Amino acid sequence: MNHRQAYTRESADTRRDALIAACARVLAQHGAQGASVRVICTEAGVSPGLLRHYFDGIEALITDTYCATGARVADALLAAVDAETDPRARLLAFITASFRAPIADPELLATWLAFWSLSRTNPAIGAIHDEIYADNRRDMERLIAACPGAPADPRLAAIALTALVDGLWLELSLGNAPFTPEEAEQLAEKWLCALLADLH
Repeated sequence: MNHRQAYTRESADTRRDALIAACARVLAQHGAQGASVRVICTEAGVSPGLLRHYFDGIEALITDTYCATGARVADALLAAVDAETDPRARLLAFITASFRAPIADPELLATWLAFWSLSRTNPAIGAIHDEIYADNRRDMERLIAACPGAPADPRLAAIALTALVDGLWLELSLGNAPFTPEEAEQLAEKWLCALLADLH
């Protein structure tokens, strides 16, 4: 590939990523009902024709934005896991990464709520929602299974820990939680110890 082709590809990817980032911001600020082509393109500083050049309409852009947002969260979780070597520490890192930036973030929560609302009415968004959460549970199950004393079937433990994480993450992301991120981590660690002991 020559330099001109490389530059064109990079520019195209940059413009596409900028539209996805703008879509996420619009969903956070205005919700799913306010995510129109005009509003997103205004946020991105581009013409509506550019959106149609890179995406097959607004629904395709929102779908790709959900995929990109889910990938960003997954990358942050796995980065926290990779920083640890002990199996139990890796599991705890996976759980508690949601209590700090970039995951515990009011704008991310607002964007995520828009996706949740669309998942009930839009089959494509619903399928992505199911896939993101299934991937998350599978990652959780693998980390649980690697821990000493883990249950033979880690499915229920993963479901319970996911529910705990979602609840604490929601409170922290709203910005007025009656507990600190450090206290959330302590709660998660205590519940993890009790849960693994009870399900073994």
